[in-house]
Amino acid sequence: QVQLAESGGGSVQPGGSLRLSCAASGIIFSVYAMGWYRQAPGKQRELVARLTSGGSTNYADSVKGRFTISRDNAKNTVILQMNSLKPEDTAVYYCNAERLGAQSWGQGTQVTVSS
Repeated sequence: QVQLAESGGGSVQPGGSLRLSCAASGIIFSVYAMGWYRQAPGKQRELVARLTSGGSTNYADSVKGRFTISRDNAKNTVILQMNSLKPEDTAVYYCNAERLGAQSWGQGTQVTVSS
């Protein structure tokens, strides 16, 4: 059974940084595409960043140049480094694992950007 546990959320002022971490268990981590999604109040869940097993990345246009996704296959962990945070980045951030169309989700971690 896939288990994904996010950590690292919190509150930060605009322009600040946060680092989200997702620890995966119950899967052969290296063959999964891993991603981060977010959902703001009243909005649909959206892709933030995704990293395939082969190392390809894609980012939402709104976070390009500010966020970086990375993975450590030895530690079964995916990281989202978020810099230059803006109030519009406020949302619950979810870790996602995907393989052959099957997806698993973490419980989410709150990120709040406010002065």
